[in-house]
Amino acid sequence: MRIFSSKRRVVFLALAVLLLLFLLRPGASRLKSRIILSISASVGRPVDIGSVHLQLLPRPGFDLNDLVVYDDPAFGAEPMLRASEVTAVLRLSSLLRGRLEIARLDLTEPSLNLVHSYEGRWNLEALLERASHLPLAPTGKAKSEPRPGFPYIEATSGRINFKSGPEKKPYALTNADFSLWQDSENTWGVRLKAQPVRSDFNLNDIGIVQVSGTWQRAPTFRDTPMQFSLEWSRGQLGQLSKFLTGNDKGWRGTVDVNAAFSGTPATLRTSGSASIEDFRRYDITSGKSLRLAATCDAEYSSLTHDFHEILCSGPVAQGLITLTGDVGLPGSHRFAVLVKAENVPANGLILVAERAKKNLPNDLTAEGELNGSFTMQEDAARELQFHAQGRGAIERLRLGSAANKAEAGAATLPFTLADDQITFAPITTALGRATTLRGSVNRSGYIFNLSGDADIARTLRLARMVGIPAIATTAEGAAQLDLQIAGMWAAQAEPGPTDAIGSGFAAPLITGVAKLRNVQVAARGMGGPLDIMTAELQFSPDKVRVTKISAKAAGANWTGSMEMPRGCGVLCPVHFSLAANQISLNQIVQWANPGPRKEPWYSVLDAGRPSVSNPLASLHASGRITADRLLVRGLAATHVSSSLTLNSGTLKMSALEADFLGGRYRGEWQADFGSRPVVCKGSGRFSGVSLAGLADAMNDPWISGMANASYEVSGRCPAGFWQSAEGTIRIDGSDTFFPHVPISGHAEGLRATNFSAQATLHTGTLDIQHASLDGPDANYAVRGKATLARDLDLSLTRNGGVSYTISGTLTEPRVTPTSGSEQAKVKDGSEVVQ
Repeated sequence: MRIFSSKRRVVFLALAVLLLLFLLRPGASRLKSRIILSISASVGRPVDIGSVHLQLLPRPGFDLNDLVVYDDPAFGAEPMLRASEVTAVLRLSSLLRGRLEIARLDLTEPSLNLVHSYEGRWNLEALLERASHLPLAPTGKAKSEPRPGFPYIEATSGRINFKSGPEKKPYALTNADFSLWQDSENTWGVRLKAQPVRSDFNLNDIGIVQVSGTWQRAPTFRDTPMQFSLEWSRGQLGQLSKFLTGNDKGWRGTVDVNAAFSGTPATLRTSGSASIEDFRRYDITSGKSLRLAATCDAEYSSLTHDFHEILCSGPVAQGLITLTGDVGLPGSHRFAVLVKAENVPANGLILVAERAKKNLPNDLTAEGELNGSFTMQEDAARELQFHAQGRGAIERLRLGSAANKAEAGAATLPFTLADDQITFAPITTALGRATTLRGSVNRSGYIFNLSGDADIARTLRLARMVGIPAIATTAEGAAQLDLQIAGMWAAQAEPGPTDAIGSGFAAPLITGVAKLRNVQVAARGMGGPLDIMTAELQFSPDKVRVTKISAKAAGANWTGSMEMPRGCGVLCPVHFSLAANQISLNQIVQWANPGPRKEPWYSVLDAGRPSVSNPLASLHASGRITADRLLVRGLAATHVSSSLTLNSGTLKMSALEADFLGGRYRGEWQADFGSRPVVCKGSGRFSGVSLAGLADAMNDPWISGMANASYEVSGRCPAGFWQSAEGTIRIDGSDTFFPHVPISGHAEGLRATNFSAQATLHTGTLDIQHASLDGPDANYAVRGKATLARDLDLSLTRNGGVSYTISGTLTEPRVTPTSGSEQAKVKDGSEVVQ
């Protein structure tokens, strides 16, 4: 029993010692030099370790702090590897042979520098060559033997930096987990999973890179047989383009790349595939999802740093695009390739265009096939500039869009490639008349010329079908075109709030001349069409000028010119100068604001029918209008001129001047077409107006003489304006004669040397509060009301105390004396006595 008790005490004591050693981690400084020499001999580089601690549990080994592996001075002064914490696990079988042998190295958050020298070598090449020459046993050797075994090396959360000579590149791999081991007598294996980053940009969606492979012993690195596979998954195209080029090119999509490499670095056979899911431009979110895919095979030579025997193919429905030739590394400007397109359906090109260009209709379809062959080459080392040539054609091309009611008939579109430019041969377009289209495309942009006679409606529909901004109108007529359509593929744009865009996309710019003939425009919300007999549109880069206008609208014939800037859409201010022979105010008002259309009785069931908005509500215009004659409710004004502004539905007429009834008029008016009902208000002054002319216009000679008048009124318009108007009116007349008002025995009527009146207007009634009439033999004070329907309710009081009432109508007034013995004669000659 004592023996068993003694054994228990020994076991407990041993466990206590092991536990104490595990907790205290005693130093192993005496082994530090031996460990440094061992690692340095293995990698062939100077090594330094900050401190060493012995580890007994869970497995015997060492904890190494601040491990540094220095690089060959030829590759720079910065260490090749740094690791703040390294765990070295001992191989237990080696302890039985009385030596230290490391079975596993675990590196926590290491930093590895991969350097490519100007001579074309990597700093890892010497290490791999050295490892292949050392007589090491495989990592998982099954039995104990004198040869040391290659340790299993594993790193977690590391960082791999890339350098070109002493210059550190912004590219790096972070969160890198990698493993390295010797798989068999002559074979090593490696695994890597990491996230690519650029230190000079904040990129969060580049994807994940995974690499796995093996290599074998060889005398030199370039002769080392190897076999690797690479997978780059879930990368976003915009972030990848910024990662590779420094600029977000504005494209979106999810990128997946798979590649396999086999052979030796001197002659490495590669094959791979790449795909982009949901390829689109950054500002296009609708439409069909588009997938682009291609496969490639090639042979890479580390001697020339070229890819040879390249064969890439991308199927497009039943067609195929292939690329063959030789290509140098990116940045070498060295390639010679042949590109072929065979039976590529035109509808496939449209799918790409819809995801690359805005404003294309969703129902755009295409028929036809693309066939062509092109060669491209460049060699900066031999001072051979970029050169390209070839030819092709889109055969039996037909475009259509039901939404735009547009279709371009079948035609063959041939083109040639010369250096940096694709030139399209002139073709006759189906624009309703003889119209020719020719143009060219290069890496920076495009330019097309359209010339000849065209049908306007068809031209506008086709323009919208191919994504060229065109006004939505029902214009019908013809035009003689000489237009240039040009643009850049990309232009600088301001960064967005959440995604910095290095490049935006510029809209096409149309310049040139379009001469209109016999064009009719039926604008929705207007009371009639606009008929343009002739007009010339001059498109410059910054503005559009319309000259030689001869048009008819609202019953008037118009001439003049207009001008507007470009690039501001519907908010562009229009500047104009227009003249008309004769304008009817009533026709103008009815044309600009026709009111609701008559609808059938069943339209009340259609609650979702959109209302027709007045186009004047969104128009911004200013300019001057002149007219030979202006008709206002039977009255004619001549030599009319006015400055006019129209802003967001508010029409203002200022400096309105005209010759009127032998005198002169000047005033201002304003109408708010954006309100419901429309509100009009105005003010003005008449000078030297003939009152007899006013009576003639009213078809009743009820007054004669001369007058000055001023007014300020406002009310609903156009219909019922005067019945709803509110305001004030003042009249000053001279030598005035009222033939229908005989007073005080003057059967011929009432005369006044001077007449003045001030009245307020309310609901169609003039309330005369202050009026005076100075006659040849008496002066009168006038009060009362007069309606715009010509009804009278007035009182005249003479300074002698005699007064009269005037009732009836303006045409047939009834004069009744109300005091004294005065008698009054009415128009028919009868006598009225108090």
